[in-house]
Amino acid sequence: MKKIILLFTVIAFIAACSTNTITGRKQLSLYAESTLQQAAVSQYQSFLSENKVVNQNISKDAEMVKRVGTRIAQAITSYYAQKGLSKELEGYKWEFNLVDNKEVNAWCMPGGKVVVYTGLLGITQNEAALAVVLGHEITHAVAHHGNERMSQVTLAQGLEIVGNIATANNPKYNTLFNNIYAPTAQIGVLLPNSRNQEYEADHYGLIFSAMSGYNPREAIPFWQRMAKAGGNSGTPEFLATHPSDENRIAKLEGYMNEALSYYKPVNSKN
Repeated sequence: MKKIILLFTVIAFIAACSTNTITGRKQLSLYAESTLQQAAVSQYQSFLSENKVVNQNISKDAEMVKRVGTRIAQAITSYYAQKGLSKELEGYKWEFNLVDNKEVNAWCMPGGKVVVYTGLLGITQNEAALAVVLGHEITHAVAHHGNERMSQVTLAQGLEIVGNIATANNPKYNTLFNNIYAPTAQIGVLLPNSRNQEYEADHYGLIFSAMSGYNPREAIPFWQRMAKAGGNSGTPEFLATHPSDENRIAKLEGYMNEALSYYKPVNSKN
C-alpha cells in the first residue's frame, strides 16, 4: 500500500510538471489557471469593496496607475501574440486600481487584476519606476508563480503525509522524518523557489516595462530607495522569501543590457 501511494505521488508530480512558454523553466502546476482566475475575480471585487479605491477620474495618481498598467498590458499582449502564445493570456481581463493605503505594496492576481497602494508612490516617484513595479507584479501572474507556489505547498504536504504513512510503524524513524522533513522542505525547496520567482519577476518585469517605453535604468534607484525605506531585516537570505537588496540590485544590473535592447522611449515622466 505504501509503495502504491508513493508511486501515485511520483506519477502526479511528473504529470503536473510543465514548461513555462516564456521563461523556459519547468514548473509544477497542479491547478487549472482558469480556476485561479475565477477565484481571483471574486477576491479582487471583495478587496475593492472593502478598501478605499481612488477615483481615476479625479486623481492624477490613479489615472497614472491605470495608464502605465495599460501600456504594460498592451506590450505583453503584443509580445505574446508575436510569439504565437496569445492563448497563454486567455481569460485575462486587465484591471488597474489605486487604493488609499500607506502600505508600500502592489500585486497582480491571475487574470490581470492589479492593485497599487498609495504608500508605494512615495518610493516609485516617477512613471518609469512604477512601470518596473507593475512589470514585476504582472510577471508573477503571467509566469503562473501563484499556481506554482500553491502546487509546491500542496506537494510538500502530500509528501509529508506519505512519509508519515511510510514510517508509521517505526516511531524512531517517524520522529526523525518529521524533525528533518519540514525544515528541509522549507529551507531547501520552498524558500529558494520563492526567491527564484522574485528574480524571474525582476528579469521579465524589467523587459516588459522597457517594451512599454519606460526606462529600465530606473529600476536601480527605485530598489535602492526600497532598501533604504525597508532597512535591514537581519534575516539571512537563505531563510527569506525574497532576495537580499544587494543581490537583487546586482541581478538587475546584470539584466539591464537585455532590457535596454527592448527600450524605445516614449513621451512619459520617466
